[in-house]
Amino acid sequence: MKNLIIILFGKNEEILHTLQRIITGTSGWQAVIQQDLSTCKKYLSSYPVDILLLSSGLSTLEETEIMDHLSYLDHPIGLIKHYGGGSGLLKNEIYSLFPDLIPSK
Repeated sequence: MKNLIIILFGKNEEILHTLQRIITGTSGWQAVIQQDLSTCKKYLSSYPVDILLLSSGLSTLEETEIMDHLSYLDHPIGLIKHYGGGSGLLKNEIYSLFPDLIPSK
C-alpha cells in the first residue's frame, strides 16, 4: 500500500487534531498540521507531500494564496477542500484522488 503524506491546513486546532486522528488511523497515512500560511508554503516546497487538505477558519485570501502556491511546485499535490461531513466523507475525498488505494472487500 502506498504511504500518503497529507498536510492539514486550517485555523481550528481541535478540528485539525480530529482530522489528524482519523487520517493516521489508516495504515500508511500520515498527517501534518499547519496553521500558518508562510510555514505551510515552506513545508510544501521542502517536503514530498501527496495531499493538501484545506480545513475551516482560513480566509479567502489564504485559500487563494496557498492554492496559487501549488502551481509553482515541482511535484503534483492533490487538493481537498474539507469543511466537515465526517470521517466517511474525508476518506472518500482521499480515495477519489488515489482510487488505487480503495480497500477491496
